[in-house]
Formats: sequence, structure tokens, C-alpha cells
Amino acid sequence: MNLPYAEPYKTKMVEYIKPSTIEERKQWIKEADYNLFNLTSEKVFIDLLTDSGTGAMSDKQWAEMMVGDESYAGSQSFLKLKDTVKRITGFNYFLPTHQGRAAENVLFSVLVKEGDIIPGNSHFDTTKGHIEFRKASTLDCTIDEAFNTTVYHPFKGNVNIEKLEIAFKNNTNNNIPFVIVTVTCNSAGGQPVSMNNIKEVSKICKKYHIPLIIDAARFAENAYFIKIREEGYKESTIKEIVKEFFSYADGMTMSAKKDGLVNMGGFIALNDEDVYKKATVYNIMFEGFITYGGLNGRDMGALAVGLDEATEFDYLETRIKQVAYLGAQLVEFGVPVQQPFGGHAIFLDANKFVPTIPRDEFRAQALAIELYIVGGIRGVEIGTILADRDPFTHKNRYPELELVRLAIPRRTYSLNHMKYIASVIKEIYATRSEAKRGYRIIEEAPIMRHFTVKLEKITV
Repeated sequence: MNLPYAEPYKTKMVEYIKPSTIEERKQWIKEADYNLFNLTSEKVFIDLLTDSGTGAMSDKQWAEMMVGDESYAGSQSFLKLKDTVKRITGFNYFLPTHQGRAAENVLFSVLVKEGDIIPGNSHFDTTKGHIEFRKASTLDCTIDEAFNTTVYHPFKGNVNIEKLEIAFKNNTNNNIPFVIVTVTCNSAGGQPVSMNNIKEVSKICKKYHIPLIIDAARFAENAYFIKIREEGYKESTIKEIVKEFFSYADGMTMSAKKDGLVNMGGFIALNDEDVYKKATVYNIMFEGFITYGGLNGRDMGALAVGLDEATEFDYLETRIKQVAYLGAQLVEFGVPVQQPFGGHAIFLDANKFVPTIPRDEFRAQALAIELYIVGGIRGVEIGTILADRDPFTHKNRYPELELVRLAIPRRTYSLNHMKYIASVIKEIYATRSEAKRGYRIIEEAPIMRHFTVKLEKITV
């Protein structure tokens, strides 16, 4: 029988969200200096700013919160999480942190020095920020297909092996400390990396004796795409796929606020004992003791349960089909989006949506602001503002894609919410020819400016 999908859970508690008017939202976004991060939550109707820490935990996770061991050192909650991470990922050494960027800060304090180059596949914003803060640089080796939103490729997050080997051959100063592969690849539109590709990356890394690190925030969603799209994995469980995928790497950083299904948390997992020992020093300096790393015991217990829940097929199928439902609605309306759809979000292609707005007036940000004004929906720009300035020339970097990300929180919104979002975007798309001007920056931070940037609307 070909039946529509249904969520494998039911609602036990609801949270009221407040509707508002267009006139109210126009005033609110102006007061927020046209930065969607500056809006307070009660001014947002549907919040798609991020899927990081914004999902709903299960009854079993909440039950774990009640039995958390809050001992400063060696708590039972830590041991439970450590055992779960070992069982699911296969890595031997584990350090908890309070979130993903904290894991990057600790690990990169060990591995990255001034002048280094870190190749990868469209580095995430905090990853790039932590690298450039240390006066190192990133090298994007994503396959070319990722930058054409209309081209179908089942694994647009893949690393271009030829580009990577050229980087290794040019590494005459021994300044590539590791390669980082993001799964799924957020900045390319939530696109997965294939098992075959990670094998090839691992092989070439071993050839040149360079470690491979996985940015694993959405590792379970990546495993789902391998199962349904890659030959040879149809009969494998998600946990089997995950275990094999990580077996090709030397370590991982994790924002557990995504595929850990918790509101706060992260960790580092490694196989290199020497790197682990060096990282413990920074973990104690920045995060707390090595058996809690900035997390409560109850948080670690909930994360242990969440990692198991996130690596079950039924949960992932529901999660990813909800995202795909929104994408299919938008494609039906003719709206340009990154295809195939990613696992955690739909990405609007602002270059095709509003090409009438100049790139130096931040067309993706302009589109995100219009989405908020018209429908009370908060998304986020993945474009020139996020790409930041070149750390050497201080000029704006213009990425190949100007995207608006609509990140769907896990187990949070209903099918009717997806229909509402699609209808709002349809209305905006119908009037897109009227969009002529964008915004200018009036104040920005020297790094990761998109979080706090202040803008003003260009009217003439």
C-alpha cells in the first residue's frame, strides 16, 4: 500500500506561538537593525533560524533528565554517554563539550597554528571562524555540482578528490594539519557525503599521512541518505552505516544540538591518544573537567538516549520526509531551491529568486527579511554576510551560492506549518520582480559578523 507518511510519535505538550501583523513585524525588524538574530522569540511565528538545539526531546530523554548524576568528576551520566559514543561511533577517546563550536575550539587549539591550511567541503561558519581566528585558512574542495542548485547529484556534499590531492601535493611546508569533512554539508545546502567518497578521502589522507576529522553534527541524516541513495547499503541499519563511516576517520567534532536531539551539548571523539591528552588540557581550561565539559549530568544522560534515537530509521525517515514535503511544495510553485533536498533544511536560491537585488546589497539577507515581514518566518542567510570578509584583503567574499536556509527543528512543527511556510514563499515569489534594493552594513564584528551585524535598508 502507498500510504502517506505519519510521524511515529504523538504530542504530549504544546507551546503557544503568537501570531503578529505585517506592520508589527516591519517595525520589529527595523528595531533589530535588520538582523534576524536580534529578534526576540515572541516576535517570531515559525522559527527556522536553526535546527540546532531547537527540537523536542522524547519522553525517554526527559526521564533521563530526572536521574542525571551531577557529580563533578566521574559521574554515571558521563560514563553512560561515553559508552554510547564508543558503541555508535567506534572512537576510543571522548571529551564532552557544551556545544559543537566548543569542540572545535578545544580540538583546533591542539591542531591548528598560524599559516596552516585546512581543506574540506564548504566549511561551516564556526569551523571557518575558529580556523581564521588562529590565522590559518580554509580550502574548499567541494565538488562543482554542489554550486548548481538545479543539477541533480545524490551526494553534493562530496569532496573533489582531485582538488584535495593537488592541495596535498602543494603542501611543501607541511602546513595541512588535517582535513575536515562536514556531514551533511550545511553550507552546500545540507547535502550528504557518500560512503565511497569518504573512503576515497580516507585513502588519500593516509597516503599523505594527514588525519581526517569529521564535523558530525548531522551524521545520522547523512547515514539515512547513504542507505536510500547509495548502492550496497539498502539492507544496512543506520547504526551499521554510521559505524562504517566513522571507521574511515581519525576523529570527529559533534554539535549534539542537531543529531544528538538535545537542546545543549557537544563532544570530541578520537582514536589518537596523544591528541586526546593534549585536548584534555584545553577542555579543562575552556569547558570544565574532562568528565562533564560544560554539561550537566542530566544533559549527558539525555544525549546518550538521543544518539540512540537519532540513529533509528523510523525517526530519520519522518524527519527527512517532512523537509522533503516542504521542498516539493516549493518546487511545485516554481520556487528555486537547492536540489536534491537536504536532510535538515530547504535552501532558497536567492541568486535565482531575487537576481534584481545587487550582490553587494546582500540579496539573500533581503529575501530572508521579506520572509519574516510577510509571514513571521525566521530563516537565515547563507551568503555574503555569512561568508564574511577575506582576513587578508578585508573585502567581502562572494560565495558561489546565495542561500536562505529554512532549518526545520526536529519533532517540533506540523505538516500544516510546512503548508503555511510554502504558501508565504509562494506569495513572495509572485512579487519578486518588485525587489530592487537590499541593505548596507552599518556595523560589523571582525569575525563571524552575521550573528551581530547591523544593517540599514537602501531606499534610493
